[in-house]
Amino acid sequence: IMEFVRNEKKYWEFIRLLRNDDRVKSGFIQQEAIERDQHEEYMSKNGDKFYLCLVYGEPAGYVGVIEDDIRVATHPDYQKMGVGLFMIKQVTKVFPGAIAKVKLENEASVKLFERAGFKKRYYLMEKDAS
Repeated sequence: IMEFVRNEKKYWEFIRLLRNDDRVKSGFIQQEAIERDQHEEYMSKNGDKFYLCLVYGEPAGYVGVIEDDIRVATHPDYQKMGVGLFMIKQVTKVFPGAIAKVKLENEASVKLFERAGFKKRYYLMEKDAS
């Protein structure tokens, strides 16, 4: 059974550890590890914009919307079970104008957002740093 719940301080460390998990981190644009004090400061300011999916009462993933941009991560133990799709559908009820910035090579996220009804509209072009 999946539940969509508001973020609380008791979930902050779950969010940080999941965001730093190498199996998940590669899907994010920012690759730097997030330290505990840095994360606590961020959550103090933005924690109310995050939600979690609980599966049988256990955190399975999180979703947040910062400046209309959706950030989503599903714990690897719960991937391919509909958790990500469930969270995106729920969070877009709270933030109906939210968008998703997805790395081109992140095929799983592209497919996830397409299943949730999102369409590719733009490509973000950056100059290569090398």
